[in-house]
Amino acid sequence: MTVGSLLYTDVEDDLRAAVSALLADRCQPSHVAALYDGVPVDAGLWQGIAHELGLAGLLVSEDLGGAGASARETAVVLEELGRAVAPVPFLTSSVIATQVLLESGSDLVRGVASGQERAALVVPWSTAPGSDLPQLSVAEGALCGRVRSVAGVLDADLLLVPVPGDAGADLYAVRASEVDARPVVSLDMSRQLADVDLTGAHGIVIASGPPGAAAVQRGLMWGAGLLASEQLGVARWCFDTSLAYVKERRQFGRAVGGFQAVKHRLADLFVQLEGAAAAARYAAGALADDADDVEVAVAVAVAYCSDIAVHVAEETIQLHGGIGMTWEHPAHLYLKRAKAGHIALGTAGWHRTRLADLVDLPASPANILAI
Repeated sequence: MTVGSLLYTDVEDDLRAAVSALLADRCQPSHVAALYDGVPVDAGLWQGIAHELGLAGLLVSEDLGGAGASARETAVVLEELGRAVAPVPFLTSSVIATQVLLESGSDLVRGVASGQERAALVVPWSTAPGSDLPQLSVAEGALCGRVRSVAGVLDADLLLVPVPGDAGADLYAVRASEVDARPVVSLDMSRQLADVDLTGAHGIVIASGPPGAAAVQRGLMWGAGLLASEQLGVARWCFDTSLAYVKERRQFGRAVGGFQAVKHRLADLFVQLEGAAAAARYAAGALADDADDVEVAVAVAVAYCSDIAVHVAEETIQLHGGIGMTWEHPAHLYLKRAKAGHIALGTAGWHRTRLADLVDLPASPANILAI
């Protein structure tokens, strides 16, 4: 991958503008905050993203009913969704589940690409690429077992359930009506989790053995790599909002942003944010090109961007002072998304450990303490 590929193209800039305009119209912070009071998500938001903009099948080839785009364009969409903490199943359905279906070769991907159906991979939201899958079983043709803290399942019509075995995993496609999905109170209610009871559910096997396991791991890898772009969007909103605020807020007869200590904090945040942007963009490019170092790129992006998103969100609340700690200000929505994303698809520590293995970094007490 060349350095130039880290830059945004005109097409990506136009895509960003379209997504940003739709979110500005249909996803105000007050709409997201209302989720914590039990107000459901406006169906028009996903309708606009999936159908009006045609983004549900962004990663699906045109011959299967999609847009034929790459991870680079998808990363741009996720950046904007992160900026708005949009409560939509784009990452869980249009990225993770879609990649699982594409890798398995299932024709079910057509329904997801058209936006007519939403899909979800039934694994805990904390499951990292390469980690163990939930231990489920099959008895007399019916699934048995329970999976806790699954993301995207409450919005889904189609569930992809991996049942691990000695030779890989059997991947079942199950209708959401077949299972008992119970919502749980989540830190980030804009991506609510649910416990899924699969006992007695029936489905069809769309991949078996090593291909089934490979399909699941591909979905998790793409999800983790592109989650970094969403975290970048969260961090960018926090930084931009903080910068605008300290330019306007006045203390002792001058703008708060004029104080040297505040300047230093913002400068540090800017440097860290640019590093996160490079890491997230490189991971998206590596996924798009199926590069040899894609696992390294994803591990770096997740480990770095998840930490930065939390740090910038915490600094945003601090820089806003008292108003930043109120319910009315949207800063808490971004901190919750950042904190929830910090353990999603593998913690930063897990990915740093994975990165050490990938680059043959020997274990040492200093490295262990850093993790």
